[in-house]
Amino acid sequence: MDNFMSLKIKAISENEAFARSAVAAFCVDANPTVDKLDDIKTAVSEAVTNSIVHGYGKDPEAVVEIDVTRSGGKVHIEVRDTGVGIPDIQKARAPFYTTKPDEERSGMGFTVMESFMDELEVKPNSPHGLIVSMTKSLGNSD
Repeated sequence: MDNFMSLKIKAISENEAFARSAVAAFCVDANPTVDKLDDIKTAVSEAVTNSIVHGYGKDPEAVVEIDVTRSGGKVHIEVRDTGVGIPDIQKARAPFYTTKPDEERSGMGFTVMESFMDELEVKPNSPHGLIVSMTKSLGNSD
């Protein structure tokens, strides 16, 4: 492991921009392209937003945890919550699926994350919540 960071944020919408910026800033030393940084910021934004909106709702005590490691020219990002979780992860990963159709949610969060990152894994965070693990190559030649 070349480097790592951990971040805990209150699960409120104004912290989503901070989370995406903090993760991108952590990756800058590896000299990724602007496009790769944008991909990472978008994926982190989607994962954090999912935790806040779908995992927690309006829980004033909720926290989103983000761990980031850089190793071998790649960044690995893990976004965790202890919210309500997802009963059917495969169904939730389908394009246009949303748990909040009455709130103008597009249901494209996991699809966006998957398209911008090299690897995406979504699994339960026992006993409650969700873990979204994402990996992206930071090399300029990819």
